[in-house]
Amino acid sequence: MPLVGSNSLMGNLYLVRHGQASFGKADYDNLSDLGRQQSLRLGQYFKHRHLVFDMVIMGSLRRHTQTWEAIAQGAGFDLKPLVWAGLDEYDSEAVVKAIHPALLEKPDTPELYKQHFRLLRDGLRAWMSGATRPLGMPDYPSFVQGVVGALDHVRASNCSNVLIVSSGGPISTAVGQLLGTSAETTIELNFRIRNTSITEFSFNPKRHVLMSYNHLPHLQEPAYTDWHTYA
Repeated sequence: MPLVGSNSLMGNLYLVRHGQASFGKADYDNLSDLGRQQSLRLGQYFKHRHLVFDMVIMGSLRRHTQTWEAIAQGAGFDLKPLVWAGLDEYDSEAVVKAIHPALLEKPDTPELYKQHFRLLRDGLRAWMSGATRPLGMPDYPSFVQGVVGALDHVRASNCSNVLIVSSGGPISTAVGQLLGTSAETTIELNFRIRNTSITEFSFNPKRHVLMSYNHLPHLQEPAYTDWHTYA
C-alpha cells in the first residue's frame, strides 16, 4: 500500500540489478545459468511477499530482458515493461580502451580480473571528469540525464509500486544523484552492487528518497550463500 504523507501520495520504487551475466565470455550480455536462477528466485520472493507492480521499466540490454523474464516467471507477472535506453549500462570495454588502447587479455584469472577492474575504475574517473569520451558512448552528463529522466518519469506516473530492471552503473548513479555523492563514491557504490540486489526509493511528485541499498532479501537463507555475485 502507498504511504499517505501530509502533502501527497507516496510510492515505492524498486531498482533491481540484472542477474549474473557472462563476465569473461565473448558476449557478456547474457545471463549465466546462475543469473537466471537468481532472477527466478527474486520473482518467487515478490510472489511470496504479495508484491505487485503498477509499472515496470527496464534498460534495453539483453541481460535486462532476461532478468525481467525470469522475475516475471517466478512471480507470475503479466506486465509489458517500458524499455528505457537511458537505463542501459556504460560500455566497460570502451571505458577501458579510452585510457588503455592496447589489446588486453580476457580477464579469466584472478590477476587479470584485478587488472580489469583497476583499469575500469581509472577509466570511469576519466569519463566522469570529462577527460575522455569512450567510443560509442555519451558523455557523462548525458548518461546521468538518461537515468534522471527515468526517475522523473516514475515521479510523474501516479503509481504506487514501480520496478526498474537495470545495471550497476545506472543504479549507483541514481543513488549518487539522490545523495549528492562524489564521482569517486558513485564508482565505489557501482563496484559493490550485487546481482539481483534491490535498492528501494520512496517517491512523490516532487522527489525520491533512498530507503535501502543493495539488499538481497531473496537470497538470505544459507542455501543461497553461493548465489551472491557481483559480475
